[in-house]
Amino acid sequence: MSEQDANARYVREAIVEPDEIARARAHAVELGAQPISAAVGAQIAVLAAATAARSIVEIGTGAGVSGLWLLRGAPKAVLTSIDNEPEHLAAARTAFQDARIPPTRARFIAGRAADVLPRMNEAAYDIVLVDADPENVIEYVEHGLRLVRAGGTVLVPRILAGGRVADPVQRDDVTVAYRSLIQETQQSPAVLAALSTVGEGLLQLTSIAAA
Repeated sequence: MSEQDANARYVREAIVEPDEIARARAHAVELGAQPISAAVGAQIAVLAAATAARSIVEIGTGAGVSGLWLLRGAPKAVLTSIDNEPEHLAAARTAFQDARIPPTRARFIAGRAADVLPRMNEAAYDIVLVDADPENVIEYVEHGLRLVRAGGTVLVPRILAGGRVADPVQRDDVTVAYRSLIQETQQSPAVLAALSTVGEGLLQLTSIAAA
């Protein structure tokens, strides 16, 4: 086993996932709604805590795993979660009830993100998590950067596309979109960009106030 593989395995085994999130994860797997890994979940919880987030948008509800991690890090935040799968939204509501998240702290919107996001207020959110429709990732990130305040952060899990992004031979549309997103944001004066290789990968983009 390589050093990289050993480190990845150690991180996977070291993260302790709260019981309510583990139950939501099991339900997500049953539904075929692939949840973020516990390692990435722990990272976004830390970022939510460090940001002292009070208002969060999640594009792609799944069965509630990522939303629970975000609210674990930001216990005073209100989460707005968007998904076009009613079954996923129902599962997330159940997971939030199981975790005893007050209904006032979570708002679930059924619909296509491309239709919902343009109607949301600019510079009104602390964090936007983009985890839906990878073929539209660049469009969603653009919306996310419009929605977050200066100093707010857009998070993109699965950014490494299962190793495809690092493989120059891979040229499918989703892989190319992820690769372009990484390259463009690394060079952008509008954001601070960081790329984590833990779990399935996490791109972190913090909006910089205009001079």
